Amino acid sequence: MPTELQAELAEAVESRRNFAIISHPDAGKTTLTEKLLLYGGAIHEAGAVKARRAQRHATSDWMEMEQQRGISITSTVLQFAYQSCQINLLDTPGHQDFSEDTYRTLAAADNAVMLVDAAKGLEPQTRKLFEVCQLRSLPIFTFINKLDRPGREPLELLDEIEQELGLQTYAVNWPIGMGGRFQGVFDRRSRQIHLFERSHHGQRAALDTRIDLDDPQIETLLEQDLYFQLKDELELIEELGSQLDLEHVHAGRMTPLFFGSAMTNFGVELFLQAFLDYALKPGAYQSNLGAIPPTHEDFTGFVFKLQANMDPKHRDRVAFVRVCSGKFAKDMTVSHTRTGKTIRLSRPQKLFAQGRQSLEEAYPGDIIGLNNPGVFAIGDTIFQGQKLAYEGIPCFSPELFAYLKNPNPSKFKQFQKGVSELREEGAVQIMYSADEIKRDPILAAVGQLQFEVVQFRLQNEYGVETRLEMLPYAVARWVLEGWAALEAVGRIFNAITVKDSWGRPVLLFKNEWNLQQLREDHPKLELSAIAPLVAQTQ
Repeated sequence: MPTELQAELAEAVESRRNFAIISHPDAGKTTLTEKLLLYGGAIHEAGAVKARRAQRHATSDWMEMEQQRGISITSTVLQFAYQSCQINLLDTPGHQDFSEDTYRTLAAADNAVMLVDAAKGLEPQTRKLFEVCQLRSLPIFTFINKLDRPGREPLELLDEIEQELGLQTYAVNWPIGMGGRFQGVFDRRSRQIHLFERSHHGQRAALDTRIDLDDPQIETLLEQDLYFQLKDELELIEELGSQLDLEHVHAGRMTPLFFGSAMTNFGVELFLQAFLDYALKPGAYQSNLGAIPPTHEDFTGFVFKLQANMDPKHRDRVAFVRVCSGKFAKDMTVSHTRTGKTIRLSRPQKLFAQGRQSLEEAYPGDIIGLNNPGVFAIGDTIFQGQKLAYEGIPCFSPELFAYLKNPNPSKFKQFQKGVSELREEGAVQIMYSADEIKRDPILAAVGQLQFEVVQFRLQNEYGVETRLEMLPYAVARWVLEGWAALEAVGRIFNAITVKDSWGRPVLLFKNEWNLQQLREDHPKLELSAIAPLVAQTQ
């Protein structure tokens, strides 16, 4: 017989949906996010990223640099209600230079929405992020966007996803026309045609006329060639296409597919409705004690992201925590697995991009913001009851390296604080020379834009101007058995030794050839492209 708390948790889990949006830059991810919020009633008018003239910016892009460039470079969390569900939407950076931030965010997601530009099809960054989703066996929902512009044939796009990603596809809706002739979609769930009227720049919910496929009125509402084309294509996909199998969807082997236009709101609400029915609800998370179900009575959670200075007025630091089990309550006391400390969670926040409000309680699948006075690190577990640790979140091999110089000694304290806080939140990896004389931190990044963001934020948030001195290295490998293994090898050629922010040895190479040479010279030296996870238990 379940307890009263278990029944409360089961009911909360049933109503929660949690997902991250992944895409190549410019596929329309931030616009889709805005329109989902519009339909969820979280905002009343959508401000597309490119609507510069009104100086209106997308809700999910809160950093000044994002608003200047019209791209997402940080992950944000947006929580809103739709129908009877609580939705946690994790908006991720599309830019490849921030793929690590995306990976960390996907660790907290139960589902992924893959956004594809109808004209371009699958693009390099989409493929990379798809692979990350596959590593976690996440259910993937595909939204083919920008149908209001000229694009590729829908059947061709389905074939590309099946051939290149090895995913079965099931088209939940089907487009009627494309570009200037895009009239709406046929919803295979209700067997109805949805004809849309364009609203001004899609700022408000689109008007939707519904009509049955065989209704005689359709001839007056739809051009004849589009009607016959729709009937032919539907016959084809229903005869030759896969049947919807939710077990395959939840295992990440089949993707439900939706067509629409986020900019004009065509098909967005239909996607949201189907997603609530098909998506995976919050499930068990793996720990050192085995899988912990969401209805486990003790509260547990893990930190997947840290962010400094979301509120420039207060210079705060926020830890993003995924609630994994139990019920979270304001002012509760929890244990911190890595340090063994006891922490009172007195200022929890419900997150909505930069905006936040006080939070009294939260349930599995929810994302909460906690004030972080330097206590939390990415991958940390917090818990009540029996001690446990969730699987950590690894760091990947950076490809660009540069000394970060502070030319103004009077700003030493601000410089140190800024570097420390940006390192904690994972904006960039920080390494140091093994030579104690060289004190300047080494920025280690996946892409050049990470360097620009760090310098911009140091200047904007900490008042520190910096300069970079690039290093001629492109490959990093962690020495798995630590300093003793490195000393046993003796002198190493064509590489330099640095230490990461946990003091562990890392070898930097100019190219893969030099790395291969070292492997041949010292076959017993174990190297890894992924940083060893920091021990969560003591």
